[in-house]
Amino acid sequence: MVSFFKEKRKRRSSRNEEVRTGGHEKTKTALRYLTATFAVFCVVTLSQHDIVVDAVDTSGTFAGDSIRCAIALGDDMYSRELLTGLNFELLKKFAENDGCELTIIPAHERENYLDSLIAGSVDMVVLPYSDTTVSGISFSREIEDCVWAVKSGRFSHIREINLWMSHYMSSDEYSDMRDRFCRSYDPYAKAERGIRTNTISPYDDLIRSYAARIGWDWRMLAAVIYQESRFSINSHSSRGASGLMQVMPSTAEHYEVSDLLDPEQNLIAGTSHLMRLQRMFRNTDISGEEQIKFVLAAYNAGEGRIEDCRKFAEEMNMDSSRWEEIVKVIPEMSNASLVEATDLKFGKFKGSETIRYVDSVMSHYEAFCTICPA
Repeated sequence: MVSFFKEKRKRRSSRNEEVRTGGHEKTKTALRYLTATFAVFCVVTLSQHDIVVDAVDTSGTFAGDSIRCAIALGDDMYSRELLTGLNFELLKKFAENDGCELTIIPAHERENYLDSLIAGSVDMVVLPYSDTTVSGISFSREIEDCVWAVKSGRFSHIREINLWMSHYMSSDEYSDMRDRFCRSYDPYAKAERGIRTNTISPYDDLIRSYAARIGWDWRMLAAVIYQESRFSINSHSSRGASGLMQVMPSTAEHYEVSDLLDPEQNLIAGTSHLMRLQRMFRNTDISGEEQIKFVLAAYNAGEGRIEDCRKFAEEMNMDSSRWEEIVKVIPEMSNASLVEATDLKFGKFKGSETIRYVDSVMSHYEAFCTICPA
């Protein structure tokens, strides 16, 4: 009887061991299945969302390379955030850190720079984060609603960009840079709210420096730039003018400036031209106070047109040394018979745009003086 119970306990113990062993095997099988499923999920996810990692290519970083980059963020002339200017400075910082030679170009409407990126005619494109659905492209992490894109397969490049961004975006230098470009610079809104400030643009240091070179109040130069571009470096006109001061390519070439997207080079060309116009009116009967208005008019319409205006005013027995008198005769310059009788070099002149231009710049200047007293 005793042996019978011993045998029974032995069989029960054996069955329990089998149950435990079977349970462990089932657990192992489940874990293997879950691991495999998770691996498949990761592979599919990364292949579908090619934002940080795609095909592995460890051929090297940008160091020593010549990089051509397009900033395709649209014309932010009337935007609160001047993201093209921000990314321009970020790209310069990245190139300096990574030891590469960088050429930055603006991307205008109707130009598909993603196709250019895939084709290899550009090496990097800065674009809105909302455009990260394009296949064949690897995108960086988001930085102020923008991403930097490179051609797919260049894992080491996108990794280098992301590592640099993560480091730089945590710095005080980036915080100051972001503050400069991600705020409103509307002088009228600030004046209405009674705001007083020493900052009127993201480029105050440059504007102060180049205004001093031509002997201007820096707030007047800021007013010209505000009228021309609202401090947006990628602004461009249908006539071909571009940048902060809307400089024409021919004007840039005359002053040996090659990159009108670059804020400082644009200011060099624009202020050099203003200085030339000042010299043109300096030895005339125009007073110093009036000269600025004639310079502004000539910057907008061309010095030849303004000389025509002065000549026409003299023919009409008006004071050609006062801008308000010129404004009175400009409407008559649309009269073909009067213009022919006066023998003007450039013919008829509508002039309303130039009148508005001078008025607007002077209004901006008053607003800047209000919010930023001397």
